[in-house]
Amino acid sequence: MTTPVLDLKSVAFAYPDGHQALFGVDLQVQRGERVAVLGPNGAGKTTLVLHLNGILRPGAGTVSVSGLPVVRENLAEIRRRVGIVFQDPDDQLFMGTVREDVAFGPRNLGVRGAELDRQVMAALDLVGMADFVDRPPHHLSFGQRRRVAVATVLVMEPEIIVLDEPSSNLDPASRRELADILTGLDVTLMMVTHDLPYALQLCPRAIVLSDGIVAAEGSTFDILTDDALMKAHRLELPFGFDPHVC
Repeated sequence: MTTPVLDLKSVAFAYPDGHQALFGVDLQVQRGERVAVLGPNGAGKTTLVLHLNGILRPGAGTVSVSGLPVVRENLAEIRRRVGIVFQDPDDQLFMGTVREDVAFGPRNLGVRGAELDRQVMAALDLVGMADFVDRPPHHLSFGQRRRVAVATVLVMEPEIIVLDEPSSNLDPASRRELADILTGLDVTLMMVTHDLPYALQLCPRAIVLSDGIVAAEGSTFDILTDDALMKAHRLELPFGFDPHVC
């Protein structure tokens, strides 16, 4: 039996103020899967994401990536293996040019010169932003900045990419362009989203996180067409959207 690329066992977490955000989450993701994480506000989705590369660590239970435990001594390697693309690209882009932002991670690993430039350009090519390599990020559109944020993760050649609300604040064309990029990546993908049609388009499998537990998991289509499940966990499809005709 193959080792899951991501394995959470009985993960529980409480914040310092006593708020219990996760109550024993069990989740396995196999290499190459694309999984949507669905759920209402306050379900624990962001808390879960922050456990995947050690930004938060569980009060109980374990998290591992390809068999490597997410513990302090492994954090450098874990953060190379698991790349997180945050909801706001301005939380991720802080250098003077696109080139410097994308180069930041590999440069910290000691990559220099022609090899650094090759890695930067390869990542930007994947997201269609190579022509903007010397532009300041704040001169780009929101959708372009989100693609550069994805490139800052891709340049590290991660095993898993986790995206937090990737379609938020995107116009329809940018939303479609990002979907095309994501479907073309040969990487395990997890996507936290309230955009249920986007989840159906990009992720064959989904989990529903509700009140800090995995309330349901299965095919995204089956979850989105289970009216009782959707109502119980405050999930609603856009008006007029029918998963059966997608």
